[in-house]
Amino acid sequence: MLGFLVALQLIGLAVASSSDLSDKCYDIPLPSIPPSTANRTVPWGEPTIHYANGTTCCTSLDEVRTQLNTIDAQLLQLLSTRAQYVGEATRFKSTLADVNVPSRNEQVIKGAVDAAPSVHLPQIIAKDVYEGIINSSVVFEECIFNAYDLKSAAGTPQKSLKSTVLARDY
Repeated sequence: MLGFLVALQLIGLAVASSSDLSDKCYDIPLPSIPPSTANRTVPWGEPTIHYANGTTCCTSLDEVRTQLNTIDAQLLQLLSTRAQYVGEATRFKSTLADVNVPSRNEQVIKGAVDAAPSVHLPQIIAKDVYEGIINSSVVFEECIFNAYDLKSAAGTPQKSLKSTVLARDY
């Protein structure tokens, strides 16, 4: 989580903060706000993303979508790297029961939710995203664990995971 904050700082992005009711939309539980019936002229409100050079984002929905597409590509790469480490973690588990550790799953989810405010991420997004990541990672890890047994039984060379060269030096 903090790495994401550092990345935002490196590209000179800061998120404006205010003390209005919308700030409560970043916490769990979400506030009870009646649905709006407004028909607003767009763009409405003030920009909430400010760059280090003093400019703001964004002047059009297309500009917002372009930025979101860039971020989505980065997220996919990060998720790919995470999946490789999840697969690697499987090698250190001796039984299928060791793959899904609910206390560890909750620790990861809680850590993301607790860290969300420090990077100005709505906690509900952190919670839902990390629950999805963890739940799908368990299924993936169980598949990796089970597939290894099938390879062993078939007499094929035992290679636990696809080799992947990560673009980072650790």
